[in-house]
Amino acid sequence: MNGTLTDAARSNDQALSASWYERIPTAYWIIGAVLLLMPLVASGFVLNQIFGWSFILGMIALSLMFLAGYGGMVSLVQMTIAAIAGYMVAIFGVSSIDTISLGWPWWITIPLALMIAVLFGTVVGALAVRTEGIYTIMITLAIASAFFYFTRQNYGVFNGFSGFNGVLPPQLFGVDWRGDLAFYYLSLFWAVLAYIVVLYVSRAPFGLTLQGIRDNPRRMAALGFNVNAHRIAAYAFAALIAGIGGILLTWQSAQISPGTAGTGPVIDILVIAVIGGLNRPIGPFIGALIYVVLKTFAIDILTSLGMSGDRFQLLVGISFLLIVFFSPDGILGLWERWRESRGRDPLTGENQKEAP
Repeated sequence: MNGTLTDAARSNDQALSASWYERIPTAYWIIGAVLLLMPLVASGFVLNQIFGWSFILGMIALSLMFLAGYGGMVSLVQMTIAAIAGYMVAIFGVSSIDTISLGWPWWITIPLALMIAVLFGTVVGALAVRTEGIYTIMITLAIASAFFYFTRQNYGVFNGFSGFNGVLPPQLFGVDWRGDLAFYYLSLFWAVLAYIVVLYVSRAPFGLTLQGIRDNPRRMAALGFNVNAHRIAAYAFAALIAGIGGILLTWQSAQISPGTAGTGPVIDILVIAVIGGLNRPIGPFIGALIYVVLKTFAIDILTSLGMSGDRFQLLVGISFLLIVFFSPDGILGLWERWRESRGRDPLTGENQKEAP
């Protein structure tokens, strides 16, 4: 009898594992295979400057998507948090500015940089959760602007307008992680990990509670949940993702300066998140890829036509307005509507029409 129960339990476990495996959409497996095999056909420029940069910006925008999509809190300080992590790596680690950089080993520098970024995000969250709507946007934008001007004018710690250069990733396992191939896989790994973690957290009790607070904070408070504590924790979690993206961004360009966290990049993260879609974690990465492709090639096209490259922002603005006008949910919203019009689920591709 016991043997029969054991066999039944094993069969049940195998069925659950198979169902989990089969629930992953086929499109995800295809995308994963394409990304893994991309270096076989793509040049170093495409790997590093297109996809690597897209993964990094997508991670930072993902932190904004987590706050806005699941928590209903639009924060404009995520790029600032990313810049803080980058600055801390330059200050505590190794850079070309020997008079300021302390030269500590990476296994101290990186965790310390992330801790400071998370602490900053938590403090910002503690201030921002006391406001709602446009006031949250304004207070986070004010903090981002204050940080930009502070770093630009501070030369003792942040080296003022010039910032830091020569900030390189550590040489681990004998690999030059700033090389095109190595950095592509490094950024891809952290982007996929961030995506999976956000997806998991969104379905965990904390994420479900956060979504409940987003929809009806008074009811959730009446049920005994600490609304502000959950919101602040969401800011801390989002800060961790943005901090990792900030370190990767610093390593990619080998420098960090006040311009990294200027008003333009701060707004760009919001544009990226909205263009891709704020309802699903994959949206920010789609928006980041569109943004990077436009920024990389639109400037060259405009220059060849005798127009100023600065008009690239005009193209991004027009694209942003068109997408928001036709689909408030971004590119994903358009895709979902098109798939639903054909009677198929937008993620799995399965037919949603009722059987006759």
